[in-house]
Amino acid sequence: MGICWPKPAKLAHASSTNFSGSTKNHSKAKQESTPSTGKLPLESSDKAFISSKSQTPVSSTLKPDASVSSNLKSFTFSDLQKATKSFRSETLLGEGGFGCVFKGWIDENTYAPTKPGTGIVVAIKRLKAESFQGHKEWLAEVNYLGQLRHENLVKLIGYCAEYENRLLVYEFMPKGSLENHLFRKGVQPISWATRMHIAMDVARGLSFLHSLDANVIYRDLKASNILLDSDYNAKLSDFGLARDGPTGDNTHVSTRVVGTRGYAAPEYVATGRRAMDDDRAGFSEDTLVDWAKPFLSDNRKVLRIMDTRLGGQYSKKSAQAAAALAVQCLHTDPKNRPSMVEVLASMERLHATKDTPRTPQHSQAMLDHHGIKHVNSPNKARVSTMNSY
Repeated sequence: MGICWPKPAKLAHASSTNFSGSTKNHSKAKQESTPSTGKLPLESSDKAFISSKSQTPVSSTLKPDASVSSNLKSFTFSDLQKATKSFRSETLLGEGGFGCVFKGWIDENTYAPTKPGTGIVVAIKRLKAESFQGHKEWLAEVNYLGQLRHENLVKLIGYCAEYENRLLVYEFMPKGSLENHLFRKGVQPISWATRMHIAMDVARGLSFLHSLDANVIYRDLKASNILLDSDYNAKLSDFGLARDGPTGDNTHVSTRVVGTRGYAAPEYVATGRRAMDDDRAGFSEDTLVDWAKPFLSDNRKVLRIMDTRLGGQYSKKSAQAAAALAVQCLHTDPKNRPSMVEVLASMERLHATKDTPRTPQHSQAMLDHHGIKHVNSPNKARVSTMNSY
């Protein structure tokens, strides 16, 4: 059996994937399936486990809800060992608090393990055996992604819950995380048009989650959790912190404050109470507020904080409109923030204007001639440690 190395390996990329639905039409969000009930099914014991603060050992009897797991492939640990060459370091995609993510190969139809280079490529996330918090997040991820299907949510193929082993099997996203493309040194910058496509994909994913009867609150929106396929189509990943939103006459749910510092709505950090659409505040990273807000609210100054690696290859009106939308999402009063449906509609109108670049591939090619350093923002030195799932 392989080990999880203390330092992340270089990200491995595949030139293509064979998952159905990996390409899409940007003009329309497709909902493959939605729950028919108001709450996502979790066994009562699982609900208690997730809300409990006890530090008792993880029980191997805690498994996904049967109605959810029936939509997923139940892998044996032996099969996943074979798919990853016994979790060898050469298949390691990255490492995080949850555990390690490995690259594997399975048959497209039977999902049986195959030899490297045959079948389809998958990403296999393995939970650290000693991770109590990780098991709760593992369980939440299975129960949400086991039921939800949308073109802008990463596809969960299956799981393994054998003895103390907890693993998840996802579609492989060749371009890795958005964070790597924005902040990693030596990576070719993505064009303005491509960035706008990614932002619209994220808005579509959040709009889908917020439109459900259960009204799922994502709670961990950040660049490292946005994964890109070979065509730069974006999908939300890592649903370990997600939970059902308020229902009926309720306007908030009370929770302990979780997620990544700087991406949560300010009233959530202060009170622990989540409103129905507070993921929208995370649509603009609020650790940048003090630094960027004076620029975002000024049509002239906003151009001073544009990524210099773009080489000026963007529409000024588009950038100004996007900045104005970000300011709305950061409004201190949640009632004055647009819903994600409204955010998506605004972005689609912006994309439809003649002033917005329509050809990401052409714009991307233009960037090959520019090697300018990052803009001096608070995030300039941040580097991702893993291909997040």
